[in-house]
Amino acid sequence: MKGYKLGIDVGGTFTDFFLVGNDGSSLIHKTLSTPQDSSIGFITGIKEIAQKLNLELSSFINDIDTIVHGTTVATNALLTMNGAKTALITTKGFRDALEMRRGIREERYNNHYKNVKPLVPRHLRFTIDERIDALGNSILPVKTSELDKIIEQLKKEEVKAIAICFINSYLNNEHEKIATEYLRKALPNLFISGSYEVLPSVRFYERVSTTCINAYIGVVIAKYLEALLCKLYDINFNGKLMIMQSNGGVVTPDVARKIAAVTVLSGPAAAPIAGAYYAELLGFDNCITMDMGGTSFDASLVVNRKCVTSTDGSIDRHRIALPTLDIVTIGAGGGSIGWIDKGDLLQMGPKSAGSLPGPISYNRDGIEPACTDADLILGYLDPNFFAGGKYILNKEKTIVLTKKTLGITLGLDAMKTAAGMYRVINMNMAQGVRQVSVERGYDPREFLMLCAGGAGSIHAGEICRELEIPMFVVPDVASIFCAAGMLLGDLKHDYVRSYMTRFSKIDKKKFLAFFAQMKDEAIRTLTEEGISKEKIEYNPSLDIRYVGQFHEVPLEVLMKDINEFNTASIIEAFHKEHNRKYGYELKNEGTELEIINVRLRAVGVTEKPQSLSGNKIKGAESLEQALKCRRPAYIPETDSMQEVPVYDGDILFNNFKIEGPALIEQINTTIFIGGSYNCETGIGGCFVVYNKFLMPNGFEKNISTQKLISNNV
Repeated sequence: MKGYKLGIDVGGTFTDFFLVGNDGSSLIHKTLSTPQDSSIGFITGIKEIAQKLNLELSSFINDIDTIVHGTTVATNALLTMNGAKTALITTKGFRDALEMRRGIREERYNNHYKNVKPLVPRHLRFTIDERIDALGNSILPVKTSELDKIIEQLKKEEVKAIAICFINSYLNNEHEKIATEYLRKALPNLFISGSYEVLPSVRFYERVSTTCINAYIGVVIAKYLEALLCKLYDINFNGKLMIMQSNGGVVTPDVARKIAAVTVLSGPAAAPIAGAYYAELLGFDNCITMDMGGTSFDASLVVNRKCVTSTDGSIDRHRIALPTLDIVTIGAGGGSIGWIDKGDLLQMGPKSAGSLPGPISYNRDGIEPACTDADLILGYLDPNFFAGGKYILNKEKTIVLTKKTLGITLGLDAMKTAAGMYRVINMNMAQGVRQVSVERGYDPREFLMLCAGGAGSIHAGEICRELEIPMFVVPDVASIFCAAGMLLGDLKHDYVRSYMTRFSKIDKKKFLAFFAQMKDEAIRTLTEEGISKEKIEYNPSLDIRYVGQFHEVPLEVLMKDINEFNTASIIEAFHKEHNRKYGYELKNEGTELEIINVRLRAVGVTEKPQSLSGNKIKGAESLEQALKCRRPAYIPETDSMQEVPVYDGDILFNNFKIEGPALIEQINTTIFIGGSYNCETGIGGCFVVYNKFLMPNGFEKNISTQKLISNNV
């Protein structure tokens, strides 16, 4: 019995698999995604892995203890507006709050700006004459006769899901509970979501939007998970299936069905988790993770070895206020298509060729040049060794169509066109990194860059050069980084209570009671999921602002300070965090602080793989032994093609120094070492690539101890 754990990440082009055995063995696998039904690619990949291991499917599946799955089903349903037909029931007078949003024009100087189309159209938004006042008192009770009339209309409209969100229900959810339970009895086949179950916190628009998202995608997620579980049952899988959450934790399918909104960033959320693992392994506290896949580019931060979390998220401009890892996603991937705008300027993405038809080089009827095509023309990819030779790329066709569709208009040959595509997409991705770092008050030059995704390490050097980041690291699991990160996830549940009060007027008993309630709820949920009390960790946080401010600052605090009611320590920590984030504090002015929300994250610690690297074949004893060939590749520093050495990265386990420019090829990824860079191998199962001209700026490398040390990060 191997006792396998399997991480599965469904991407826009490829579905990634990472298999780890209790004996430390590991296996990386990729298969083309099946957008029409991602569960097909899911099962296909499992069958292909069994074949790779020369095992019968029945024997292999019996040895899998746990599957952790990151899914893009919820994200895709929102992006394509392909969720369930949803109705909203709210308090009289608030019918249009979902469409009015915060009342702030996102692009105030754009006369052509249009508001985002609401998930629930106006004719499916219903109101009842109930009321909870601002103190939580029931003023007008719920009348079931009003609900009966709405039920008849819902049946005529044939809606599949209902969101229920009443004003001030975060203070008293009695009315919402009555309405939700009544509707569930009357309409048992519909997905019904009450805001008290999804987001019981202040700010009505955020609450109603999040609840509508949960209802809108709830049916889609439920159907997908049901189909997936049936397919797993058909192949006799008896282990545990866990679903990755947006907050970096995992949940059972039952929880994901009920609160589907926790899966909206299910796939990308695993990258920061893996980033934190590698940052600690290499001796760093802070890192930026970049994950370049086939369709998108994701960037996120790890600070003090913790993933940065936000409650200020949105998906395609639809507000979601659940705690999610702070990930910036842009349409930049291997499949991103090059095009020319009205000003005859070259652009890249966000439109993607996906896996079907794919880039031109895939030879699957694609006719629009994509990023992968540019990488092939520039010599970064070997047409006969893509995915280890599993797919043969058509370079001749790629050159012809790239020049025809883009080059002629730009007045450039295929190579210069591809170089332009390469530069443009790199600048796009650098801007994505700025969004998650500079715009959050962090200097990217003080961070280690962790590079992931099949295409990421071809582009990482130029992204780092643009941002003046001295070093990037390519783990040996870079091509399936998210799938690997999924195996590091713990069971996580986030709880929130709104408590709006100035610090000088905090009711200590009430304050501590909120945390006691959330802790009790966490214990019940996690014990039902098989976690003992001894393996539960509690991470409290507070949403605080200066009196008179509109936006609050999330502040992580110690459980000790909560239990001891150490407000002085909390206040001091807030001043420091506000100053870091905004460049000023109002401590000396004596400005008072107020709390908006109290939060608790409960973490059920799970068993992790001992290593993500696994067993390796015998490594090369010299660089010459690992040298595969030499071939022309584009060197950005000189804007020209130059013959460079190509090394077999799958046997570079020992300590070697490779001077750029050079290429390191692995079965699932290729690392481009530019003219400004050197690379060290054999360090923690990673390739460490550093800029020869920027290394002295805050970083020290100690090869003899195989440790990376950050002096001032």
